[in-house]
Amino acid sequence: MNAPAPETAPDLDLRGYLLGIWTVERTLLDRANGTRGTFTGVVSFTPLGGGDVQHGTDGPHDGGLRLHEEGTISWTSFTGKPFTGPATRDYLLRGTESPETMDMFFPDGRPFHRMGFGAQDCLAQHWCDPDTYRVSYARTGADEFRYRWDVTGPAKDQVLDSVLRRRHPGSRG
Repeated sequence: MNAPAPETAPDLDLRGYLLGIWTVERTLLDRANGTRGTFTGVVSFTPLGGGDVQHGTDGPHDGGLRLHEEGTISWTSFTGKPFTGPATRDYLLRGTESPETMDMFFPDGRPFHRMGFGAQDCLAQHWCDPDTYRVSYARTGADEFRYRWDVTGPAKDQVLDSVLRRRHPGSRG
C-alpha cells in the first residue's frame, strides 16, 4: 500500500474524528495461493444506542460508537471460483482512558483490539484460533485514514489494505 505519510495529531478526539459516514476501498491478497480481491462500500460510525452491548470505562470519553460496514466483495475462492456479492460487518467501539484511542469489540461484546493513530496506539493484534491478526492504523488527513490487516497462521496468510475517506453531506462518493 503506497500511502501518504501518517499525520500526527496530539490529543486527537478519535470518537469525534470517526463519527459520520466514510467510503471504503479494500484490496485483499491471499499470499498462500496468490488470489486477489476487492471490497468497496460504506462505513458508518454512529453513536451507540441503548440496546447495544456496552463495555469500556466510565468518564468523559466513554461515548461509544457502532461501526457498520456494507458493500460488495469480489474475491476468488480457494477453489479458483470467482465470487462477487454483498458483505457486511459490525463492531462496537468504546472509549478508553484517553480520547485518542477506542477499544473495539465484536457485536456480542467480546474484545477485539484497541484502535488509535498515535505512535504507541497504531499497532494492535488479535489472536483468532489458529491465526494471528495484526493491524496498523494511519491517519493520512482530516478526511482519510488507512489500515492494514496482516493475517498469518496455519489457516490464513492474507493482507487486507483499507482506505477510508469521509463522505461529506451531499456527496455521491
